[in-house]
Amino acid sequence: MNALFDLRGTTAVITGGTGVLGGAMAEGLAAAGAKVALAGRSQEKADQAAAALVERGYEAIGLVMDVTDRGSVEAAAERMAAVWGPADLLVNAAGGNHPGATAFGDLSFFDLPADALRHVMDLNLTGSILPSQVFGKQMAYRGSGSIVNISSMAAQRPLTRVIGYAAAKSAVDNFTRWLAVHLAENYAPSIRVNAIAPGFFLTEQNRFLLTNQGGSYTPRGEQVIAHTPMRRFGKPDELVGALVWLASPAAAFVTGIVVPVDGGFSAFGGV
Repeated sequence: MNALFDLRGTTAVITGGTGVLGGAMAEGLAAAGAKVALAGRSQEKADQAAAALVERGYEAIGLVMDVTDRGSVEAAAERMAAVWGPADLLVNAAGGNHPGATAFGDLSFFDLPADALRHVMDLNLTGSILPSQVFGKQMAYRGSGSIVNISSMAAQRPLTRVIGYAAAKSAVDNFTRWLAVHLAENYAPSIRVNAIAPGFFLTEQNRFLLTNQGGSYTPRGEQVIAHTPMRRFGKPDELVGALVWLASPAAAFVTGIVVPVDGGFSAFGGV
């Protein structure tokens, strides 16, 4: 294993670790040598996801965590510390959209319910801030560590319909840059904070917007493909390279950036 990308001897916690993208990233970190704690709302699902990695020969545990509740995050951090010690790496992969925060079909922007908008803001933004407070405090005490947030194309190029999600992910980008400066200047320059902005990957949260029941593309899905130079959706394991880079010594002088992994979507001007 190339020493620059070697994560052996490190511990990582990934929120949303029971999801499609979070699970793929967790396996990628484990393959690079990290001990991985997969956090999710359900202890059963978290344990199942961890067991699947253990079966492959990796070190993994499951944690129950509600990223919008500080007490829940603190309890998960205490459990992880009791098993492996404090986390060296935090990946804030918990997030997603909600149909009620999406101006689509009969639901216009003017009628979007406040509770649905708050849900999306809490899940994506508060759900990145609270784990960063809890696990970031451990890093501040030790003087080292890395935090990787998961952003979105909707943050860089506001997409139609997904008003709540776009606003929340834009805030995640801003928070990433703010926290990178804050931790480096006030605690330790070696604590790094970055983000990955995935392009279009099919998940349970966006599938209803991009594909029909039979698997064909919706008009929106066709628009996405037409504006992605690589002409396809991303595969979950294609996020792993960027994540391992940001988590590893190879990115020792990298902080405060948002890395697109999008098949060229953000570079395409439409003509």
